[in-house]
Amino acid sequence: MEIERKFLIRLKDLPFSPEDFPCRRIEQGYLCTEPVVRVRRDNDSFWLTYKSKGLMVREEYNLPLSREGYEHLLAKADGRIITKDRYVIPLDDGLELELDIFRGDLAPLCLAEIEFPDEDTARNYQPPAWLGEEVTCSSRYHNSTLSRL
Repeated sequence: MEIERKFLIRLKDLPFSPEDFPCRRIEQGYLCTEPVVRVRRDNDSFWLTYKSKGLMVREEYNLPLSREGYEHLLAKADGRIITKDRYVIPLDDGLELELDIFRGDLAPLCLAEIEFPDEDTARNYQPPAWLGEEVTCSSRYHNSTLSRL
């Protein structure tokens, strides 16, 4: 189960420099968007992911792929291939913020996601002001939607 809230970010509003934190290069393509079936390269790891419908809460299953399997499936992806740099920033409350800085034709889009252990924690979380506009309930900012724009 994935429980997360998502925010639009303006890099100039951040109280830190993303480059001070670990970064992963992510490339992903979508084989289907209803339901979401995605292939992803995360640095040197490769995954096939299924995500159910939903905005803040949805099922998610990740299966490992070989490089060859990933490349074979990526060639079958519909829409754009998304590339982004993901920075993982620890927050004061023990949570982690994943900051995605999109590359290519989606630049300069920046989104932040915070995953939560349960729905109550997610609902009661008070985000810092620098996180910007919350877009959790907007499917427009799902990567599967961005792959089709």
